[in-house]
Amino acid sequence: MRDRFRDLEGPLAVRKKDVVLMATVSSFENLSHPTRSELRQFAELFMPLFQASSDEAKRQAVAALSQCENMPAAVALFIGNQPIEIAAPFLAASKAIADDTLITIARMQGAAHVKAIVSRDSLSPKVIDALVALRQTQPRSAAASAPITESPAVPLSPTPTETNEADALEEQRVANEEALRERLLGLAGHLGRADEDRLGLRTLTDIQEALLVRFARSREAAHFATALADALSASRWLAERIMLDLSGQQLATTLTSLGMGFLDAVFVLERLYPHLAEQQHNVTRGWMVLDALDPEECHDRVDAWRRADRYTYKPEAPNVTPPQETPNHRFIRQTPPQRDMRVMGRRYR
Repeated sequence: MRDRFRDLEGPLAVRKKDVVLMATVSSFENLSHPTRSELRQFAELFMPLFQASSDEAKRQAVAALSQCENMPAAVALFIGNQPIEIAAPFLAASKAIADDTLITIARMQGAAHVKAIVSRDSLSPKVIDALVALRQTQPRSAAASAPITESPAVPLSPTPTETNEADALEEQRVANEEALRERLLGLAGHLGRADEDRLGLRTLTDIQEALLVRFARSREAAHFATALADALSASRWLAERIMLDLSGQQLATTLTSLGMGFLDAVFVLERLYPHLAEQQHNVTRGWMVLDALDPEECHDRVDAWRRADRYTYKPEAPNVTPPQETPNHRFIRQTPPQRDMRVMGRRYR
């Protein structure tokens, strides 16, 4: 009896992983607009589950994912490099696979993968040029193999040229696998990077960040609003409106967009909004508010606030005293006395 259950343990484990794989794919399909965090989580869960599942579950998962409009680049490259009987529907129908990924798969895989890519409804000029270039390189290998088939005698041992070709093919295969591994690692690193690249984004200077932390520590809300308005290059009115959100969500969004360090941002939220310092699940509520934010969404939202502020806020006109009128301006319009007119008339007679 024990031996019978031991024999069933392997198939049952595979069946369980198949169920988990399909549940993961189904939950991902239900996300209409997945965030970058959700894409990263799906990539981390999908690949190990896919490798441990049966071929039938792999085909079903790939067929379902081929209808998704959003897909992590690492998962798309991973699926595209699977055997053609699994990857074919994804290569032929998926809209979430990028042109560079299609070109990479076409270069690393064989003619079957290229044929699946060609069967897509639409191909960009970039992909077409790459496929044409690959097509032009195929007759070269055929010409190299032609002398072997036309040789009058079949040697009993492989010739040096055949050995060299086998070694070259093996080296090419190892190089392709290494390139694929590096590509996957690079894409995984891109999904999980710490958002340190802030080129073109509004970023706090060291002095601005130090001032914000200092004013938050002493709970000087007025000075904090002034420093925040300076960091945003916006009006004080916008800074005060952001701080008036007692949930801390708007200030957390602003600090994330400006690139403040995570721990400093948590400290600022907890000092300005004491209720965010309460512990929940071994972390504070302020920590949870910041951790749930997506940096890209924060950038877009803060930019919208700043644009609206520029449209609606009008700076006060400077207090300029009007120029005083000269006291003798009335004498310019005053007519001369009648006596003077008579004198002038006598002179000109």
